[in-house]
Amino acid sequence: MVRYSSEHKQATRQRIIERAGRRFKREGIDRAGISALMSDAALTNGAFYNHFDSKEELVCAVLADQLQRQREAYGAAPFTREGFEQFARAYLSPEHRTDHEEGCPSAALLDDVIRGGTPARHRYTTGMLAIIDDIAAFIPAEDARARAASIFAAMTGTLQLSRAIDDPELAATMLDHGLSGVLVLIRLHCVAADSTRI
Repeated sequence: MVRYSSEHKQATRQRIIERAGRRFKREGIDRAGISALMSDAALTNGAFYNHFDSKEELVCAVLADQLQRQREAYGAAPFTREGFEQFARAYLSPEHRTDHEEGCPSAALLDDVIRGGTPARHRYTTGMLAIIDDIAAFIPAEDARARAASIFAAMTGTLQLSRAIDDPELAATMLDHGLSGVLVLIRLHCVAADSTRI
């Protein structure tokens, strides 16, 4: 019987999580069976239970990992206004629209999270609030978290709609106008916040 080190087991677990994240965002959580997920990780079905007690546990791990990766993509630190505007431009870009597997977990998985169990929704909430708080850091207002959430919701909704429609020209226009609207929101929230301190 081969005994693997704890480092090997952790690396294998992380490989499953990363591959599952891509498949979940491509196909949806419900459509991705354990057999396909383990095949993606080049492992047998039986090996799944060496790392997770259930698919729900894997889903929770994937959500935490995906949201942390999104934070790391922009430095996992509070934004400046200019930094967030740059992030918004990349988020509402044609490249991000077509990149489901490496793109935003919220835009790809919100429907699955809504239909999922309490543990998955809790894990998503925890990870999403960390992102919202990064955004809120550049909005000096008492309701900064609510303002930040509304901005990110506008971004996510725009991206989802642009992915759903089958008219490429309209999708591109939607992204352009959505970005313009988000930039206005960012500036309005910052100006409104500044005015409350005068």
